[in-house]
Amino acid sequence: MNQKIKVAAVSYLNTKPLLYGIERSEVMDSIELVVDYPSQLAKRLREGSIDLALLPVAAMKEIEGARVISDYGIATDGNVVSVAIFSQVPMEEIEIVYLDYQSRTSVRLAQLLLADYWKKDVKFLPAEEDYINHISGTTAGVIIGDRALQQLPNFKYSYDLSAAWKQFTGLDFVFAAWIANKELPAAFVEKFNAANAEGLLHMDTVIAENEIPYYSLRTYYTDNIKYQLDEQKLAGMRRFLELI
Repeated sequence: MNQKIKVAAVSYLNTKPLLYGIERSEVMDSIELVVDYPSQLAKRLREGSIDLALLPVAAMKEIEGARVISDYGIATDGNVVSVAIFSQVPMEEIEIVYLDYQSRTSVRLAQLLLADYWKKDVKFLPAEEDYINHISGTTAGVIIGDRALQQLPNFKYSYDLSAAWKQFTGLDFVFAAWIANKELPAAFVEKFNAANAEGLLHMDTVIAENEIPYYSLRTYYTDNIKYQLDEQKLAGMRRFLELI
């Protein structure tokens, strides 16, 4: 393979185990790895300036030729903890919800669940830089990723979106998957899968290198997040894409 495959990902806590394996494997000889914001990754894959990205699955809708090419991603089969609606009042009192557009999948999931699961008609506001400071009274907000883990002690209520999806549909949920905009060589996909798997075998090292004071990474990486996309996870993904 003379031309390197351009692979992109975000460097969040939840991607660290997968990146750990990729960065230390022989697959690095055949790829060019870039780290960028999630919104940028979808744009770049759509334009064709990259070949493969770990993307929020909602982005697949607007990428021509989009396909999941790896058995690994960011999924859950219950509580994910790091994607939730945070509030100081119970769900029935919420009137306004800030949406954090850093992750389109989380935003679409929140909108879907508020309408169809919680049966709420709320006003949505785009999240400003400091929107977390404005979550009070009947105003709630979707907070995702590392910031959500940090905010857990600061709010009276947190409604885990993955747990609500499971209650609503009985299905697992896929937040992000390795998505390509075309077929990639089978030999590369095999190596790439092996690299992802390798990272999960070094969880102790990944945890030690990224330790945080506000949440147990062992719980996060082994209980909350499921990195392998089995048939149950993919069924949940297909259902979500149908519903949005």
